[in-house]
Amino acid sequence: MSKTTTLAVLGAGAWGTALANMAASRRGKVWLWAHDPAHVEAMRQSRRNDRRLPGVDLARHVEPVADIACAGEADHVLAVVPAQNFRATAEALRGHLQPGSAVVNCAKGIERQTGLYMHEVLADVLPGQPAAALSGPSFAVDLARGLPTAVTLAAGRIELAEELCARLAAPNFRLYRSSDLIGVEIGGAAKNVLAIACGVAMGRKLGASAHAALLARGFAELMRFAAAQGARPETIMGLSGLGDLALTCSSPQSRNYALGFALGEGEAPQAASHGKLSEGALTARILVEKARRLGVEMPIAEAVTAILESRIDVGAAIEALMSRPFKAEG
Repeated sequence: MSKTTTLAVLGAGAWGTALANMAASRRGKVWLWAHDPAHVEAMRQSRRNDRRLPGVDLARHVEPVADIACAGEADHVLAVVPAQNFRATAEALRGHLQPGSAVVNCAKGIERQTGLYMHEVLADVLPGQPAAALSGPSFAVDLARGLPTAVTLAAGRIELAEELCARLAAPNFRLYRSSDLIGVEIGGAAKNVLAIACGVAMGRKLGASAHAALLARGFAELMRFAAAQGARPETIMGLSGLGDLALTCSSPQSRNYALGFALGEGEAPQAASHGKLSEGALTARILVEKARRLGVEMPIAEAVTAILESRIDVGAAIEALMSRPFKAEG
């Protein structure tokens, strides 16, 4: 792919801004779309996105825009919007995309109303448009500061994954290609729910041993859930599975971990997010419903869902997990 390829990044949050800057480092044009015209104008004037990623200058080739029609000028599109807004964004793209332009999902969730993963939502709204997904252990501030970051990019056609990896790669941003689209999206969605559990344990001061146990048993749940849907084991054991789980379950930079930490400290579910979006909180209910339909046991995800829905308190959830019947590890 030519270094002058044009990309559109839809969503001017912290991660969208960091990705736009990274993509623009390859000297190609990058549109950075935000739905709020005032936000766009502020970025144009200051050449920064202090609303979402303070202290980081926009790269020279990044152009903030408020008209989603910019996607029609792009070879490929990165959709960096919350999972529950992905359908509306895809619908807004109808009639704008070039034939063959890939839509790369950068969200980590499951659509609550339908139980669909993002590539399935795209197929529903824009049939025939190539889908891809970018996921892995990554914080926007690390990427923006030039710290080493590695992620997985998956597409149904491995040739498309290779093309996109070549376009987005930079010295501090390494991408691994995959054709396991569902595996990459499952890892990103499920790990957010499990990160809430780890945050609860640390907020409750249960200690490092409990944290390690939750991380290991949560990964076992993720593996079972993914296997039941045909995901490849190597995908779940890679960056978009275990790698992302380890990061999100261990850092207060993660909104999901921070939400869990607040719950562990005794805050009510309605207040614990502190006004910040937690994809895991929105995904928990549909995740456990899908697991039940598949016959997959996910007791940690079940406990998180019950806490979020105020059906059980943290103490009772911990007691229930610790008193489960003895079984072989697996």
